[in-house]
Amino acid sequence: MALEALEHFTITCADLARTRDFYRDVLGLAEGYRPNFDFAGYWLYSGEIPVVHLTDDKGAIPENRNGARGEANTGRLDHIAFRGRDPQATIARLKKHNIAYRENEIPDARLHQIFVRDPNGIMIEMNFRG
Repeated sequence: MALEALEHFTITCADLARTRDFYRDVLGLAEGYRPNFDFAGYWLYSGEIPVVHLTDDKGAIPENRNGARGEANTGRLDHIAFRGRDPQATIARLKKHNIAYRENEIPDARLHQIFVRDPNGIMIEMNFRG
């Protein structure tokens, strides 16, 4: 069995609306269709793919419940990376929303990186290839 692609990642949020707004308004993902689950949440899309799922404690996998309050160890996740376009427009959007960011250049890979934290403290890496 070979893995083909990342489907999505799910964040258990202390503040669903604020987290949705960050991924939608700051990072530019689109809020879209989500099945009618019996718990609150949002799906955020990159093109046709719902890459970010947001939920509250009720929607978390049982072993991870209470993670939104910082009571559970969610493992060794360091950061999540996205491929992006137009780093200058991304920086302008971050500034518009007063989001702190850090840039990094990797010249031999022709890679410009921008790092931000989401409202839950998760590090987001955005890679712009040149």
